[in-house]
Amino acid sequence: MDPSLTDEGVIVVGFDRGRAETSAERLHECRQQITGPVTTERGWAPAHLEMNAVLLDLPEDIAGVVARLKLIQSILDSLPPSPGTNRVAAFNALYLTITEQVEAHLRGPDVTDPIFLEMLDVEFARLYFTALGSWGAAPGVDTPDAWEVLFRRAHDSGVSPLEAAVLGVNAHINHDLALALIATWQRLGYPGDGPQHPDYLIVNQIFYQHIPPLRRRFATAWQMQIDRCVGDLDDWSQRILVYSTRALAWEKAERLWELQDDKEDYARALLVMDRVAAVAGETVLTGAGIVRVLWLAATAWVKGFLFRVLSPPR
Repeated sequence: MDPSLTDEGVIVVGFDRGRAETSAERLHECRQQITGPVTTERGWAPAHLEMNAVLLDLPEDIAGVVARLKLIQSILDSLPPSPGTNRVAAFNALYLTITEQVEAHLRGPDVTDPIFLEMLDVEFARLYFTALGSWGAAPGVDTPDAWEVLFRRAHDSGVSPLEAAVLGVNAHINHDLALALIATWQRLGYPGDGPQHPDYLIVNQIFYQHIPPLRRRFATAWQMQIDRCVGDLDDWSQRILVYSTRALAWEKAERLWELQDDKEDYARALLVMDRVAAVAGETVLTGAGIVRVLWLAATAWVKGFLFRVLSPPR
């Protein structure tokens, strides 16, 4: 991004290459310090052949995404530590529910550009499917750090289903969503002031409706007791979290879009985004507040790790 200043004296920020490189290293070190014991090796044994077959090709429409998620759910539910208790299955079940609701709303009267919304959902899902495939691939195929946090705990009964679902949401929104937006814009064109953003916000309403019952579905007994004590406060705070993290994903996508022509800086930015999300996931497992952790993950990428003020206002 070239430094510039508008006549109105608006502060302009730009990509800071040195800060990005330093931040990536610091985030890696931080994750190493806070990562707890891990019980799961790479892969989807004993169903790696079945998983590979499901992930062999990627869906082209939202109906294909839903069908693929259902097949993956059946595979994950058969995996260790015992039927129905694999921790990746907890996230997949949540994701399937939300995606089915997006499909149901796709042709509704509130959607202005259903082609955009469906393509975004497809690109979003493809990133998850690609991460699943990379975890079961031969050595040397990297899995995003953000997803590795969840996949490494697939058999860990010390991680609750609710925590596992949060780890997946963290990876998918704080890492994947900006990339899905870019992939969609590459196919449809950059939206500018078009109707895409209002359609993007429709998904927030779906989250608002379905996250509370899904959260309670995965909660342990003591988590449900806390939920009853705080009443609607959890629901309100998570609505704020959904709105904020998805808004910041759009902002991240806009900034990444401007970096595309410089492949090295673009790669640096993606690495930092991945590592921020991974540290946030690890921090969830340390007992820090989920809302606080995911908020920090969403804001840190933009506000501290990559960009700096290039010119002061007049």
